[in-house]
Amino acid sequence: MAETGSTPEAATKPPPDAATGSVPEAPTGTTAAPTVWRSPGAPPRARGGAARRGTRALRTRTSAVLVVAVVLTVLAVPALVPLDEQAVDLGSKLLPPSWSHPFGTDEVGRDLLLRCVYGLRISLLVGVVAGLAATVVGTVVGALAGALGGWADRVVMRLVDVFSSVPHLLLGVFIVAMFRPGLWPVVASVALTHWLSTARIVRAEVLSLRSRPYIDAAISGGSSRLRITVRHLLPGVLPQAGLAAVLMIPHAIWHESALSFLGLGLPTHEASLGNMVQAARGSLLAGDWWPTLFPGLFIIIPTLAIAGLAGAWRERLNPRRRSELML
Repeated sequence: MAETGSTPEAATKPPPDAATGSVPEAPTGTTAAPTVWRSPGAPPRARGGAARRGTRALRTRTSAVLVVAVVLTVLAVPALVPLDEQAVDLGSKLLPPSWSHPFGTDEVGRDLLLRCVYGLRISLLVGVVAGLAATVVGTVVGALAGALGGWADRVVMRLVDVFSSVPHLLLGVFIVAMFRPGLWPVVASVALTHWLSTARIVRAEVLSLRSRPYIDAAISGGSSRLRITVRHLLPGVLPQAGLAAVLMIPHAIWHESALSFLGLGLPTHEASLGNMVQAARGSLLAGDWWPTLFPGLFIIIPTLAIAGLAGAWRERLNPRRRSELML
């Protein structure tokens, strides 16, 4: 009979040698069972799931705080700071960050903080307008292709494949090259090159909805194809279309910055983040890092914050697909 208070480990250990008092080693060729350390709390799988949920929640809250801070900065700074972002002061050129100029000044003495805020405002305007336009075009094309089916679906999707084979930036350069540098050619360039992924997503969602029983019931009831598309299919794809629009904003910001960096976006004298990075290349080679660093951060941080919120939205729409963002 086992003694009271014995532990499983004690029951599995071999008895000590009577003469020496030592515990004999395991025979050669055998391996001892690995020791598994477990805390008395939740099982390891549950603790791992809770840690992942906590990480996702922290990422979502951080992204939301950054997006709110970006919006407030864009709205408040131009109203509270009565300065001209185009004001040139050659006596204050390339000043390092200080209390009077927190981000320093550029090569002609303009305040970098104010110019970064105005450049971010232009980038957000391009991102929102171009993202909405691209989402509307992609939603209409994808819904029509999925609802019509047959040869119309095949023709539309082959056209989508043809346009997708050309890089977005190359096609955008071709579009803006036909106009003078300005805001609206950039918006048109982004909108006309970024609706393709939305069209594919919406078409796939429409094809999935067409197999639902209530669609069969509507067809049996005599509803026309247009009525079924407007009343039943489009409302079902609106969440995915909204997610595509949000995901389009950071991509549009990058696209606008790249075009401005190449000299094909906004005019060089306007406050654009791409223009500022391009103009600061010579200063960076001379050792002045601030004209390049701060505009670059104003491009990276807002886009990552918006992408983080879009990723959280995507996980809510489809929790089984927590893959990379559709950027």
